[in-house]
Amino acid sequence: MPNVKMYDMSGKDAGTKDLTDNIFDAKINKSLLHSVVRAYLLNQRQGTHSTLTRAEVRGGGRKPWRQKGTGRARQGSTRSPNWTHGGIAFGPKPRSYRVSINKKAKRAALKGALTSKVKENELVVVDNIAIDEYKTKIIINMLSSLDAGKKVMIVVEEHNEKLIKSASNIPGVKTATANNLNVYDILNCGKFIVSSGAIDKIEEVYA
Repeated sequence: MPNVKMYDMSGKDAGTKDLTDNIFDAKINKSLLHSVVRAYLLNQRQGTHSTLTRAEVRGGGRKPWRQKGTGRARQGSTRSPNWTHGGIAFGPKPRSYRVSINKKAKRAALKGALTSKVKENELVVVDNIAIDEYKTKIIINMLSSLDAGKKVMIVVEEHNEKLIKSASNIPGVKTATANNLNVYDILNCGKFIVSSGAIDKIEEVYA
């Protein structure tokens, strides 16, 4: 069973926290992690890009010059793709990029991502992340005390509007609740700061 040090918001030692083997000491499948992250990023794409084909560009209805006798190459329209202001050949059109991953694979990847944070000493457990006012300085002081670095994810057990608002204007800092994690955000952060209550919630939800 993995065992990690626990701190308070001022960075002082607050004991240790036992972690469940099933979640924080799981198998890390790099191929699966890649597939899940790729699917997540693809699913963020709206797919609304669209270019105009030669049929959709305004104008070009009249043949620019007669077929023979001018010495120039034959042309049927000024909106052909080889003309300036012409249509786009084989350009992007609206489409769905959606990729589906089954629930078991998602859960296995999430456990692998959490395990990687433990093994790389990037998991920081805080006994209680409590903030009672909208004040960014509280979060900045906490991150400084924990030597968090520039890319941080803060996870708490339940939605906390004051925490979210206070952390929202700090570059590189994201917040999430324990039941709303995704593999990409976990792997993309440097330090993964989790409250003790959020650890219990993660073990309850994903065990």
